Amino acid sequence: MRLKSNLLWAAAFAAATPGAALDLSPLALGDPHLKTLPRSSEDQARITEVTRATGDFSRSEAFEARPAGRATVRARSDDEAFSHHSANLSFEQELEFKLGNGLFKKIWVFSPASTRASDGLGPLYNARSCQRCHVKDGRGEVPEDPDYRSASMFLRISIPAPAPKEMQAIEDYLGTAPDPVYGGQLQDFSPPGIAPEYRLRVSYSPLTVPLKGEAPATLRVPSYEAAELGYGPLHEGAMLSPRIAPPMIGLGLLEAISAKDILANVDEQDNNGDGISGRANLTWSQEFDQVMLGRFGHKAGMPTLHEQSAAAFSGDIGISTPLFPSAAGDCTAAQVACQSAPHGDGDIRGTEIDQANMDLVTFYSRNLGVPARRNIDDPEVLRGKEIFYAGGCISCHTPKFVTQRLADRPENSFQLIWPYSDLLLHDMGEGLADNRPEGRATGREWRTPPLWGIGLTKQVNPRATYLHDGRARTLLEAILWHGGEAEAARNRVTELDPADRRALIRFLESL
Repeated sequence: MRLKSNLLWAAAFAAATPGAALDLSPLALGDPHLKTLPRSSEDQARITEVTRATGDFSRSEAFEARPAGRATVRARSDDEAFSHHSANLSFEQELEFKLGNGLFKKIWVFSPASTRASDGLGPLYNARSCQRCHVKDGRGEVPEDPDYRSASMFLRISIPAPAPKEMQAIEDYLGTAPDPVYGGQLQDFSPPGIAPEYRLRVSYSPLTVPLKGEAPATLRVPSYEAAELGYGPLHEGAMLSPRIAPPMIGLGLLEAISAKDILANVDEQDNNGDGISGRANLTWSQEFDQVMLGRFGHKAGMPTLHEQSAAAFSGDIGISTPLFPSAAGDCTAAQVACQSAPHGDGDIRGTEIDQANMDLVTFYSRNLGVPARRNIDDPEVLRGKEIFYAGGCISCHTPKFVTQRLADRPENSFQLIWPYSDLLLHDMGEGLADNRPEGRATGREWRTPPLWGIGLTKQVNPRATYLHDGRARTLLEAILWHGGEAEAARNRVTELDPADRRALIRFLESL
């Protein structure tokens, strides 16, 4: 069964399997995480007008210089460009942001420790802090040395399984389960006396792509090995998928987009004939105990920033939270030493990080500012923008949204934003396939990543690379990996004159 092209598709799934207490009405798939205020007809008319894709590339558009609306921050020339709070926070909110920043950078330690507020790490983990993955709040790094253990890249792991009861009404939901020994992701760090789960090894082979008018491009075809397995072989049905940490900017604004506005771009049957058929991922929210639209993560598998942050504390650092209270993090019952190791639960915090501190981390994650655009009226940038639009790139990389009116988040409320993403799933072809499903996302589907700030990626972290696994060293390489629904757009790029190809990259670098 396929989704319809608007909110009414949900009604097709309303008849859940017997005994399944699942409400898939449009109302239930709304925005329970937001305290929304109604939009007036005047609001909607203004939104329709301001979010219409332009056809005039002779000059920049109104408000284009501020991709996050009033929350936009000044574009800085150092490696702190992604690490500043949204420009429209109040004085009190700035303090909250700084407290959250401290927790985001906090280095956790093993239990038992004299620093009781910082113990509980692992015992198996991928990083000791959030900042170790999201370097300077930007992208992570691919390990280049075979003996280097990466703190910002790991392998997700799952095995085929029936869909959970609460999702069985969704007929194309692809059920999976954690590996019975290794859990949901592989951790490469551990304390003395406990074996790490594995060592990630990455190798590459070259792939040449012809380009009109200039020398061919050479892509890196990655190969991943889960080497030095510490707990025996993986399950025979294990499916592995590499992940590199994405940038943190603008996330609260993405969370504030109406689910209705995102779902309005769903076109599973390609009814408009453009070759693009974005699909919505659906996920069960642990926080709200219902099906919600997924919008975070490389396959849109997480519904809210709070849930995404709590899951990362559990899986990446091994820190328990009120939402994911296991003191052993991702460790399974088969990993006896991990389960029986000391942990940081049981004191006044309750869990290793309590809800008050989780709220601070979530606030920080919501309000990392998006830098202002650069060179938006440069003729070459405008030409690159025209190529981007004419080439069909905006069919997935939707330029503009207006966030909802929010009663409790004025800093995210009713902003015209330019994320260049529809937050939907798209088939990206066999070249990028990980062959590991997640919810409704097949092994070939990925969420369209937002492009805002992408031109500052290397400034923030010179070792950073692109795509879900960091295989692309340049923006051009990232484009050339596009396949599936994006193959036609990718082929148009290879056939551009070199000057136009440079203009396209210059446009992306201005974002």
